[in-house]
This record gives sequence, C-alpha cells and structure tokens, in this order.
Amino acid sequence: MSRMAIAAAPALFVLLWSTGFIGARYGLPYIEPLTFLAVRMVFVVAILGVIALLSRTRWPNNSEVGHSLLAGAMVHGLYLGGVFTAISQGVPAGISALIPGLQPILTSTIANRYMGETVTRTQWLGLVMGLAGVALVLHNREIVAAGSLLGWLASFGSLLGITLGTLYQKRYCGHIDWRAGNLVQYIGAGTLFWLGAFGFETRAIHWNGELIFAMTWLVLVLSIGAVGLMYWLIRRSAATGFASLFYLVPAVTALFAYFLFGEKLDALSVFGMVVCAVGVVLVNRGAAKPAAA
Repeated sequence: MSRMAIAAAPALFVLLWSTGFIGARYGLPYIEPLTFLAVRMVFVVAILGVIALLSRTRWPNNSEVGHSLLAGAMVHGLYLGGVFTAISQGVPAGISALIPGLQPILTSTIANRYMGETVTRTQWLGLVMGLAGVALVLHNREIVAAGSLLGWLASFGSLLGITLGTLYQKRYCGHIDWRAGNLVQYIGAGTLFWLGAFGFETRAIHWNGELIFAMTWLVLVLSIGAVGLMYWLIRRSAATGFASLFYLVPAVTALFAYFLFGEKLDALSVFGMVVCAVGVVLVNRGAAKPAAA
C-alpha cells in the first residue's frame, strides 16, 4: 500500500496543484488579487496553527524563523502574488501556470550554475527548448493582448519568486518541520499581502457562492492538503522523479481552463507547451545523471 501511495501521489499532487490556478480564475472576478491572498492567509494560518499545536511541532529558533520568513516572501509572496495578479490582469490561466512551471529550467541552468554546479549539454538543450516553447506559446497576439503589461510582468515575477524561494528553502530551511516552517512562511506572506492590499487595492469583497467555494478550495486543498502532500512526497520519493511531474501542471491547467472558462490555445501554442514540457524533462534528466554518478 505504501508503494502504491507513493506511485499515485505525484499524479494527485499535479492534479491538485493545477486547480490552484483555476481557483484563482474562479474567485478573482469578485475580489482583488492581494486582498484575496491576504484573506486566504488568515484562514490558512489559523488552520495550520491548530495543526502545529495539536501535533506539538517543534517551533523554529530565531535564525530558522528568519530563514522561513525570507523563503515565504519569495515562495508565497512573489510567486502567489505574481500568479494572482497575472490572472486578474487577463493572463490566461494556462499561461500563468506555464511561465512559473519553467522553474526547473531556470533552477537547473542559471541558478545552479551560479552556485558552482556544472550545467550539462542536456540541460542547455532543455533551456533552449523551454525558451523556444514560450516563444511559440506567445506567438498569438490575442494571447499577449489578453493580459496587461502589469500582468505579464507579474507572471514572470512569479517565476523568479518560486525559483529563488525554492533554492533558498533547500539551502536554509530543509531541516525545519514543514508545519512550523510553513506557518511562519504563511504569516510573513500574509503580512506582505495585507500591506499590498492596503497600499494598492480598495479591498472590496463581493461575497457569493463562487468566491466562498474558491476560497475554501484554495485554503484547504491547496495551502494545507497539496503542500502537505508535497512534503510527504519529498520525504518518500525520488526528488528528480517528483520534480519532473511539474511539467504536467500547465497542460492540466489549460485543460481545466478550456472546459470551465472557454480559454482556447491554437495548435502552435499547444505545441509550444509540449516543447516546454520536453525542455523541463531534459533539464531534470540532465541534472539527475551527474547526481547518480
């Protein structure tokens, strides 16, 4: 049963993670993006705080709290803030998933090279394919015109946030209990979201069934369930195999967006998503071979 769970869990994680972009698309017509995230963080912190308290989780020391706050500012603040802002500014949900989905490429080529690791030819090929795939996806002027300049900047900002945040977390936060660490990260990110909401938004909320459903789904299924599943997978499965499944997220998100919201991609853009996926796979395999050796 344990082996079956490990085999099935990555696919379940990809499915759940993909719905995060759909949940944002579903709720944002009734609430501004930073306000949405600020309210979401309040519920997440309350629930995760109870979980940490009941499980008697070891609270991190002052240094660990500082590292968790910085990681949360990037992983949750820049990444989630960028994604929600991009979708609110008209960037299609599938594309808003595709751009930060290139994180393995950026991490394994540029960031890891900066950290002194050798970049293989396979990884360079994956990088080129990833960039070519993005160019193919964005060839359609209607897709580009659908989002504002702020939306596209926010989308690429989400890629930067998830990349830097993941690298920082691996280096400084790997030994921190995920419940306490995420609680600190969510508190820090929530503070940033509230500051942003008060500084740049009206904070108007039009509560209705759709917004309540989206908020409930993102709080319970994404911030608690999917994140908990992610840490469970990291502890029990091969890191490379787990990371390689992220290339499915944009495609699954695009399918959800097509059936739920009628967001369409032409054949060349779909081909571009496939090229991006292959690029991510090549980057992960190129990184796995030296590690195995």
